[in-house]
Amino acid sequence: MVEINNLSFVYPKTGFAFYKTGKEIFHDLSFSLEKGRVYGLLGKNGAGKSTLLHLISGLLTPKNGNILMNGTDVRRRLPLTLKDMFIVPEEFELPSISLINYIDINSAFYPKFNKDEMIKYLHFFELDLDMNLGALSMGQKKKVFMSFALATNVSVLIMDEPTNGLDIPGKSQFRKFISSGMNDEKIILISTHQVKDVDKLIDHVIILEDSKILLDESMEEITRKYLFLETDNKDIINNALYSIPSLQGDYVILPNENGEESQINLELLFGAITSKYEKHND
Repeated sequence: MVEINNLSFVYPKTGFAFYKTGKEIFHDLSFSLEKGRVYGLLGKNGAGKSTLLHLISGLLTPKNGNILMNGTDVRRRLPLTLKDMFIVPEEFELPSISLINYIDINSAFYPKFNKDEMIKYLHFFELDLDMNLGALSMGQKKKVFMSFALATNVSVLIMDEPTNGLDIPGKSQFRKFISSGMNDEKIILISTHQVKDVDKLIDHVIILEDSKILLDESMEEITRKYLFLETDNKDIINNALYSIPSLQGDYVILPNENGEESQINLELLFGAITSKYEKHND
């Protein structure tokens, strides 16, 4: 389990005017991540998602509060947590060496790394081990790095905007790839503002806006409470909790009063939650 306890964070002051100097990003933030779940951290650009991921991975120091992974403070950067957590940032560099050499050098830091699984994950993206990292496109590098990350078999895998830079087939491959590497002992946390890329992948939603958590709920609980429909019935649309236009009428959210089953529409849910927050703060 990962526990975020009363977290507050302020970017340090620097001499650069463009940096978020002295701005409090989080204040008294608390929530937890449980094993066996794929979490979607959703939010617009600038909502604080990347900052939160860097705090969870121990790369930034909170002003107050702490983040514990199985009871150990991640900011201590102990081997106990470092070998069992992996972050795939939105932007990264890979050395101009062969992939085989990269694996030989870096896999030693992750005791549960599995080379056969790495090969399997590469095949999801129609790639193999026989390549030089320096010759790859950014999209190919992302596929390779994510394959390595999943093959480490760490307990906590964090991904920041993993579908950025992927083409349409690559996004479909990504969903299959994550599903194939998930088990009951892992936590996978995926941060994105492209909600359609993860709607059939995640089983728990966290929506972040203005550095505040607006929603922290399982997909199962959301569909128990709310009904997601596409309709052209004006009475239903007018009585909906939230709606957006569609080709067939409107997508709507309704109270699920009769326990009906429906397919969650994450884009619709995200719009409903953030719209309600913005109206409340007008």
